[in-house]
Parts: sequence; structure tokens; C-alpha cells
Amino acid sequence: MASDTGTASPERRPRREGWRWLPGSRLGRLIIVLNLFGLAILISGALVLNELRRGLVNARIDSLTTQGELIATIIDQAATVGEPEPMMDAAYASEILQLLSNPRSQRARLFDAEGRLIADSYWVSDRVEWRTLPPARTRGDGPGLDLNLSGEDDPQDAAAAKAQAALRAEVSTALRGVHWAGLRMGADEERVVSVSIPIQHVKAVLGVLTLEARDVDEIIAAERAALLPFILIAISVSLISSLLLNRLIAHPVRRLARAADRVRLARARAISVPDISRRDDELGDLSRSLEDMTHALSERIDAIERFAADVAHEIRNPLTSLRSAVETLGLVEEPAARDRLMAVLQNDVQRLDRLVTDISNASRLDAELSRETPTPVDLRRLISDVVSLYQATVRPGEPEVVFTPSETAEPVMVSGQEGALGQVLRNLIDNARSFSAPDGEVRVGLSRQRGRAFITIDDDGPGIPPENLESIFERFYTSRPKGAAFGGNSGLGLSIVRQIVVAHDGSVRAENRKVEGADGEADTTAVAGARFTVILPEARR
Repeated sequence: MASDTGTASPERRPRREGWRWLPGSRLGRLIIVLNLFGLAILISGALVLNELRRGLVNARIDSLTTQGELIATIIDQAATVGEPEPMMDAAYASEILQLLSNPRSQRARLFDAEGRLIADSYWVSDRVEWRTLPPARTRGDGPGLDLNLSGEDDPQDAAAAKAQAALRAEVSTALRGVHWAGLRMGADEERVVSVSIPIQHVKAVLGVLTLEARDVDEIIAAERAALLPFILIAISVSLISSLLLNRLIAHPVRRLARAADRVRLARARAISVPDISRRDDELGDLSRSLEDMTHALSERIDAIERFAADVAHEIRNPLTSLRSAVETLGLVEEPAARDRLMAVLQNDVQRLDRLVTDISNASRLDAELSRETPTPVDLRRLISDVVSLYQATVRPGEPEVVFTPSETAEPVMVSGQEGALGQVLRNLIDNARSFSAPDGEVRVGLSRQRGRAFITIDDDGPGIPPENLESIFERFYTSRPKGAAFGGNSGLGLSIVRQIVVAHDGSVRAENRKVEGADGEADTTAVAGARFTVILPEARR
């Protein structure tokens, strides 16, 4: 129904491709990178600090182990008495432990072979200045504690009981001659790095030396403080990325939505957001597509309005003629005049019927072309079938239709809808027959060249005025030779032809054939008839 007057859509600028190793589109890759960047910072910082924490704990264990082995060796060499059944001199071993003073962040405890506490570095008087200790206990009070270890905690306290149980299990393991090293919870629910080293003389276990470092929580707190800048950076990056995504995506989409609302509410014909249309990402594509769509809809609305005006104009003529004939019929008494009026009435009714039928076909054509799926069509077979139908139904006094294909017998395949292409052939052949003499001939030709199929329809009629070679494809245009029946056509046949051909990505043109002279050259003044040429792209094989 729409003519071939649509404007070309604006040329799309080539899109710059980046980050091709990431999946998705350019805008999708940007979203992925922005969202993952802050998370990557946080994860990398956490991994680095976890490795640092693990390294510090392992280093502290190694340091305590080396120091404990040294102290255990000295106690074994200096505080072991009795042969062949050696035993540890508790008083001398305690003096050695006090002599080898430990850093303030460490605690050393010495147990005898029965698991009784006999020495504790916290018993040294100068430690009272920096750590809250239980009431002072002399070394003589040590034996008989039976692993109620330091005695500084109330056994009724669940945390203290749990800590004593853990230490008891650790000392018990070391009393079996096995070195123990690791983390456990202290009485005040702080993490403690502890090593328990058995004091052995040959194979006999004389006691256990336990070294503890209670600064693990301080190390962890320092690590958490070190992690805080990474967290702040990650939050900042996430916030910035969110703002960028809002500015790059949410805000433009909101503007497009508002522009669409303006088109709907203000009854505008097109949407326009220039600054978004210049973008080379998906939002730019969306904006340009919306502009193209609204522009196409505007053209479609204009075409519908023109079509409605043309239909009203074309229907008004036969209706006016019918009304005049009906009003005059009651006043005419001569039989001959009444017969003429009746003929006019019949002719106008037929004209209205033909006009309504053609208008219905034209208005339904767009939906049919968009609904049906294109299929391969053999033009040679289609033209043969249509021409055979005309040859089988030709009556005396009507022009004959013949098919003159090219020399090759290969199929000429195009992609399209066979029914619509058949209508193109019928409309062009009917148009050529209407201008041909009764004994004339309509010739249909088919050829192919450079991937395109050419269909020609020639007649021997008076030809087409040069100024009307394009206007004949407009709706309701009619130009009949003298003597032709009035109202014999609706003026929609050639318009429908162009609409179908354009929908198949082809073109149609009209021209006049010239009379060839005796020398074989064409006479530029004499017209031999009209020629319509339909050009369609061949289907890919």
C-alpha cells in the first residue's frame, strides 16, 4: 500500500571493539570490568593479608620451636641427675627457665614427667608490672597441681576450663615424646601460638617445656587495620562504577523512555535524542533504531492517510454517477434513454465492486508479505504456469500471451512468496493485454545476469507518455487510450506490482520500445509498444 518513497536510514558508524577476550557486547564488557575491578582489589588484598597472617603464625611457631629446643637442651644437659634412671632437678630447671628470660609477649611453662607445673615465666616479679596475674605462687606450690596449670583461672569458668583442657591435651601429647605446635584458645578466649617440646634424656621423657605467644590477636587486628584501606578502595570503586553505570545506562534509558512518552502523549511523529544517537554502543544503536522505527511509522501513517484520502476520492466518483443516474431514471420515459441509464448504473456498480476488491487486496498486502516466510521460487516454472493459464482461457478477439525464456533451461531461483510474485505477473500481463490490439501479442521474457533475474513483459500498444513513466506506478493513476471502456480498471494494479517487488528487494521500471528501421537501428520517434522490466535478486545456492 505504501509507495517506494521511503527515506534511507542513517548510516551506522563502525563500532570500536575493545576487550575482545571478554564475552558479550561492548557495553556488557564495560559493566563486567567495572563491577569486577573493585571486587578484584578486595580479593587481592584479602589474599595478600591471609598469606601474611599464615606466614607470621608459621614464623612464630618456628621461632618458638627453635627457642624451646634450645632451652630444653640446656635443661636436659644441666638439670638432669641420676643414672641409670635420670630425673630432672626441678629447682635447678626452674632457675634455668627464669635465667633464660623470654620476651614479654611470650610465656614459658615447665612440667615434670607427671605433668605437674614446676615453673612458669609469669612467676617472675617484673612481669607483674605489665600483665594482671593471679596471686603470687611460690615454686614449692607447683607440685601436686595435677594440670590445674597456672591456677590463675577459676575452674568453674567455661572458657578457663576449655583452655586448661586444651593445654592438658597438648602437654599429654608432648609427654609421649611428640612435639606439638599450633594454635589454641587461651583462658581469656584469645588465640595462642603454642609449642610443647618434650625434655628427653636419651629416650626417657623428663618433662615438657611449653612456650606460648599471645600476640596473635594483635597481629590479626593489625592485619584487619591493614585490610581497611583495601575495603575503602573497593567500596569507592564500586560506588564510582555504580555512578558511571547510572550515568551511562540508567540515565540515557530514562531519557529514551521520556522521549517515547512525549511521542505518545504529544502525538509527535518521531523520537529524537541526538546526544544518545551519537554514541557507538548498544544505547546508541537503540536510540537510532527508535528514531528509524518512529520515522518509518510516521511514513506509514502518512501513507495510510494518503491512501484513505485517495480511496474516498475514487469511491466518490462512481457514487456520484450512481446518484445522478438514479435521480434521472425516474424522470426519463423513453425506453432507449432508460436503457442507457441502466447501463450506466450497471457499469458504476461493476466499477465500485472492482474498486473495493482492489482496495481490499492492497490494504491486505502488507500483512500478507510480512506474515509469510520467503521460500525458493523457480521463476521459469512460475511464469510457464501463469502463461499456460492465459493460453488455456484465451477467447477470440483477445491478445495472446507467449513465454520466450532465455536459451538456457536452468531454473532461475529467487527467494520470495510464490503467490505474491504470481500476482505481479498477472497484473503486468493484464495491464499489457488491456493496451494491446485484439490480434496483438503479449510477450513474457526471462533472463539472468550478474546474480539478478530479469522478467520482461512487452506489448504492442501505443506505449506510455514519457512524462508518465514513473507516475503510472502511483495509486489510482489511470491513463487509457481513446475508445477504452470507462472504469475498466481501478488504477491499483501497477502500484501493487511495485509494492510486492520492493518487498522482495527488487525493482520495476517501465519504458517504451522503439520501432527498428530497415538498417536495424531503432527509430527514436516511433513507439512499438511498452515494456515493463522486473529485476529480482537470485537466491543463494
